[in-house]
Amino acid sequence: MTSIRKLAALSLLASLVLTGCATTGENPKDPWERQNRAVFAFNEGVDKYALKPVAQGYDYVLPTPVKTGVTNFFDNIGDLWIGVNNLLQGKPADAASDLGRLLINSTVGILGVFDVATPMGLEKHEEDFGQTLGRWGAEPGPYVVLPVAGPRDVRDSGGLAVDLLTDPLSYYPHQVAVRNSLWGVRLVNNRAVLLPAEKVIDEAALDKYSYLRDAYLQRRRNLVYDGNPPRPKDDDE
Repeated sequence: MTSIRKLAALSLLASLVLTGCATTGENPKDPWERQNRAVFAFNEGVDKYALKPVAQGYDYVLPTPVKTGVTNFFDNIGDLWIGVNNLLQGKPADAASDLGRLLINSTVGILGVFDVATPMGLEKHEEDFGQTLGRWGAEPGPYVVLPVAGPRDVRDSGGLAVDLLTDPLSYYPHQVAVRNSLWGVRLVNNRAVLLPAEKVIDEAALDKYSYLRDAYLQRRRNLVYDGNPPRPKDDDE
């Protein structure tokens, strides 16, 4: 079993364990708040003492064009699975756009380092298997914080496992060291991208846990409905 499969299994196991916990929170969307806060505190510690310092060093050392190229490279790899999810969601035009982006950026854009597809009118989308499940009516279920993987809901926890198993980097042929290095660079780069947003959150949030939870749930709802979610039932009533 590869490290990717182990992480996927770990994510699902964590969500199942939390499902068995007693409901202790007052928020109906977050019935496992006590357990979630404990995992959240663990993740904050890992980030503070391990991931964030590395990301800050990465952000300080590398010039902006290089960081942009790294982000574009990994975004280009992601367009393959994004296109598949758009197809599974019944959006063939968006899927064709995603695969067109992959083809153009992989060739003209030199393996995706340069994003030449966006100026050509091929919009960058953001899709994953959790959104695909939501598109076909799967309810999000309770909010859950997974170790290392962070905020999710039960539906997105299952979607995360599929996303990890289908990640093209998981199948880099017989080059374990290269594959793991790419995984590490992508993780650090993604964390570095979030550094400016973290400052805003720290200044604005009285309770960082609640702030991130509400922001995550709202954002995921908007993504599932492509920015046009239906009104909540409480509002209709």
